[in-house]
Amino acid sequence: MDILDYGQSFLMGKWTENRVRFWVESRTRIIDERTGRTEDYIQCASCKSEDTFATKDLFYADNYDFLPIFGPELGVIFRRKAYIHPRYRDVQPVSEMWGGQDYRLRVVPEGKGPGAARLLKTTAEIRRATHEGWPLVGQTEYADAATGLRAILEHPIKTMNIHDERDLYQVDTGPLAFADLSTRPERLVDTLSLAFVAYNAPDWTDVVIEAATPIVEDGAERTKIHHYSKRQTFKAQNRVYALGGPN
Repeated sequence: MDILDYGQSFLMGKWTENRVRFWVESRTRIIDERTGRTEDYIQCASCKSEDTFATKDLFYADNYDFLPIFGPELGVIFRRKAYIHPRYRDVQPVSEMWGGQDYRLRVVPEGKGPGAARLLKTTAEIRRATHEGWPLVGQTEYADAATGLRAILEHPIKTMNIHDERDLYQVDTGPLAFADLSTRPERLVDTLSLAFVAYNAPDWTDVVIEAATPIVEDGAERTKIHHYSKRQTFKAQNRVYALGGPN
């Protein structure tokens, strides 16, 4: 699939009372190999719960992180409060999420030269593009043969670690819309969780997923919160692209 220019990609709601514009932060394509169905999920930037267009006190007192993901028919809104609550993960028709969505996505074709997304094939190329300040986009492709599902997780690379003497790199980025392919739900939207991704090789990936996490003091569980605590490692194909830059 063509790469998104995340610095210039947005999603807009259609609701006339609030034509909200969200910055796009990741795209997850889920492919059902058995049926041929493909669904793209667009994850937008996080914000805080607010009383929109109020005259004062714009942030709610019982505040929470607010992050929406839009799919072709269904979307999901994550609301993370300081405590566990039943509306943390709220799946609903996208037609009810600000009246549906208009995509303002800038696509960059893969290739060489100005205006193209160039696949970086070696660690040396990744290090050079990082040092020269080119926008970087990562893709992680993985599959589960038992469920017949495949996914491509694409994201702007926000943090890149480089060790020049050892010729090493390491990507660390999130939150992203991570698809857990280990089960086969009736709705593909139900595979999605929030996660951070890290990798430093072309053939495997680590993720840390937000999940209900116990807080333990003096050997006793005091409470639970949502926190990035569930770790997974899996085989994958990792690709790093530079948007523009030298051939």
